Amino acid sequence: MLKKSTSGIKTRNGLIHDENQYLHLIEDILNEGELVEGRNGKTKSIFGSAMHFSLENNNIPILTTKKVAWKTCLRELLWFIKGSTSNVELQNKNVKIWNGNASREFLDSRGLHHLEENDLGPVYGHQWRFFNAPYTNCRTDYTGKGTDQLQYIIDELKNPKTRTSRRLIMSAWNPSQLNQMALPPCHVLAQFNVLGGDKLSCSLYQRSGDVGLGVPFNIASYSFLTHLIAKHCGLKATEFCYYLGNSHIYSDHLESLSPQISRMPHAFPTITISKKYDSIEEYTEADFNIHDYTFHPPIKMEMRK
Repeated sequence: MLKKSTSGIKTRNGLIHDENQYLHLIEDILNEGELVEGRNGKTKSIFGSAMHFSLENNNIPILTTKKVAWKTCLRELLWFIKGSTSNVELQNKNVKIWNGNASREFLDSRGLHHLEENDLGPVYGHQWRFFNAPYTNCRTDYTGKGTDQLQYIIDELKNPKTRTSRRLIMSAWNPSQLNQMALPPCHVLAQFNVLGGDKLSCSLYQRSGDVGLGVPFNIASYSFLTHLIAKHCGLKATEFCYYLGNSHIYSDHLESLSPQISRMPHAFPTITISKKYDSIEEYTEADFNIHDYTFHPPIKMEMRK
């Protein structure tokens, strides 16, 4: 669990707000974090924390103490689901979050001279849908190759006899292909679990969390994914459980994040998914509707490669 925080619990209408967990994580790092010189700059870091977010009643934890670009987050998630590893597909949807890791300079720094610019190698989507399939390039059709972890989970969840399995795990961490990836995965292991007959929860383990920019996206992304899988499999989204290994704030983000912990969270928005398709790949951004998202002003921070 999170370390003890020095601030009071922020409430709305007398209820403790789930977003406080994120605000207290910031505060814990500010107060107790160790200054570390890392791969891409100095950070204040702690190790081992957890947050639990309710997804009941169509609730979705898109953070409210700053504006979160949830459409960008959703577009990236749908890109993962399709198994794509081409940054061009994201750029065509005005998603720029992978640009720094897809440049010729960055790929060469990873020794990936054989990959074309904007080919990210066998990152998340490849591992979710084609785990360990030999990787050539982002234009290759990998259908039927490797292991489709996501489809296995869906098939098990659709079957009442298997949906309570404790083996519904999807791993993006593939040691055999890490050196072929533009960036090794940060969110590495997701597990899905059903209790009460039809209540679906997701647990995520993340080895490394950029608390200023990445963690708000990860919270939203896996909550989107849980709602989507629940809709697709005829279940009810119930909870997102989030476990972090190394949680850190980059030194140039410290000043930007400090005021955020004093902001009062608004009620989380709700989500509806308008259609149900035969295949998980058929869902598009237009099928997702976010209702009543109220937020504090954005907080500008530079994204690290």
